[in-house]
Amino acid sequence: MTKPRLLIISDLDGTLLNHENYQWDAARSAIEKLESAGIPLILNSSKTAPEIRKVRQELGNEAPFIVENGAAVIVPANTFGNSDELVMNFGASRDDVLAVLGAQRQAGARFRGFEDMSAKELAEVTGLDEVSADMAKKRLGTEPLLWEGSEDELAAFKTALMAENLRLVQGGRFYHAMGIFDKADGARFLLDKYREQYGDEPVIAIALGDSPNDQQMLESADIPVVIRGIHSDEVQLPSAKHAMRSLKPGPEGWNECVLNLLFEYGY
Repeated sequence: MTKPRLLIISDLDGTLLNHENYQWDAARSAIEKLESAGIPLILNSSKTAPEIRKVRQELGNEAPFIVENGAAVIVPANTFGNSDELVMNFGASRDDVLAVLGAQRQAGARFRGFEDMSAKELAEVTGLDEVSADMAKKRLGTEPLLWEGSEDELAAFKTALMAENLRLVQGGRFYHAMGIFDKADGARFLLDKYREQYGDEPVIAIALGDSPNDQQMLESADIPVVIRGIHSDEVQLPSAKHAMRSLKPGPEGWNECVLNLLFEYGY
């Protein structure tokens, strides 16, 4: 019996990268095994395209990737017969988001977004170095902002964004203005593309994440893998999904789970 094609879709921070220093070395043996087996590793993160490109370069990864919590999928040239790199937006593009935010500002909304700050200013606000701050500014579908108005004005601002098919999501320090999408949209799009490419061969999608932000991505996969972390207990999947949960956190848990699944499917 021929073994199925596998597709690995993975969150980064706290999942493939550890929370302390964003290292992935503990997952090296599983990553090397994926590479030698020709199994695509699709990175799906809240990070921007330049930030993920940097990680991909370190990993030697050439697969498509999903940026800004599902805002866009980037397909490298010659992946699905495309001669050039493709950028597929889900929901609104960043230009659309900025246009709506500009109109809201004219109507009196008070906020300060990444677009309003230089890399130096953003570095001061976030604690990032300037090079990292510059990469964080290069966005495709979301705009993080600091709210400077009252609570009542914030409620009105959220309602105004909803009328334009945008939403405001609260992060740690910033609110994120974005279209209606999540991390599962890009994952489903790429799964369809790979199924098309592989023809009649069965394809099994394995998704790995560590927090409620990964919930939809995990639910959309054939095999969801919850990596132990600070918020992993909050990820509650339907019982029919039979989620695998790692015993170890971050890349150690990632490595163990991926190696076990590769063994299970005959790789």
